Amino acid sequence: MDVDEAAPPRKRNKQRVLMLSSRGVTHRMRHLMNDLETLLPHVKKDSKLDSKQQLQLLPELADLNNCNNTLYFEARRHEDLYMWAAKTPNGPSIKMHVQNIHTMDELKMTGNCLKGSRGLLSFDKGFDDTEWGRLTKEVFTHIFGVPPGARKAKPFIDHILTFSLLDNKIWFRNYQILEKDPLQPNGPPQTSLIEIGPRFVLTPIRIFEGAFSGATVFSNPEFVSPASVRAAIRREKGDKYRNRKDAEVEQARRKESHKRGEDELAVSKVFA
Repeated sequence: MDVDEAAPPRKRNKQRVLMLSSRGVTHRMRHLMNDLETLLPHVKKDSKLDSKQQLQLLPELADLNNCNNTLYFEARRHEDLYMWAAKTPNGPSIKMHVQNIHTMDELKMTGNCLKGSRGLLSFDKGFDDTEWGRLTKEVFTHIFGVPPGARKAKPFIDHILTFSLLDNKIWFRNYQILEKDPLQPNGPPQTSLIEIGPRFVLTPIRIFEGAFSGATVFSNPEFVSPASVRAAIRREKGDKYRNRKDAEVEQARRKESHKRGEDELAVSKVFA
């Protein structure tokens, strides 16, 4: 038997990601999407989705674009941004709230990487402690892991994408891998990391069994929506106003109760 015939077939990584957004995204959201497109050469961008109520169309769009993953950014009022990461067409899908967005242009970091280069993925060990963490790690591996045979990918690995867990939030950072010290270019090899950007924080909300639909596999009990926070702030301001008005009424009542009656020897009565 030939040696080549006995070898098992090599499994090919054919992950492709469809990236799109809803109507109403701000300039910062667009810049974040452009930064992610630069970091992920296996991403294919599509036009904006007109209606936020037609998420069931996303698996069909991914199939038409020959993509088996979808990264969808959903804009809400008051510049609230939500990110969906889904395996299409069968799921699962993860809905997350995006906060603390800083794009590459805003950060102006000294780090740099080759456009189209592949990046290493580094996950916090806390992902392996919970079921939702392991599921999120698997979905992120398929979406952010650039296949070696991607059409626009370069045969270099010069940066690392880190996903850290803190306060049940996922912190995303991108670092350049340096093999030499910039202050000593002729010195011995010394590996170091320099942040490039972008950076953002993801708060998991729900994990659905299907792609953008289906039964809820995980629900974050600690998540409070931005709309609820704004409503609580408005209620607090309203309570302050009502308390101030009640205090004014109470002060007027006390003044009225402490007011002395007219004296019999008052000037108005003596010289009446």
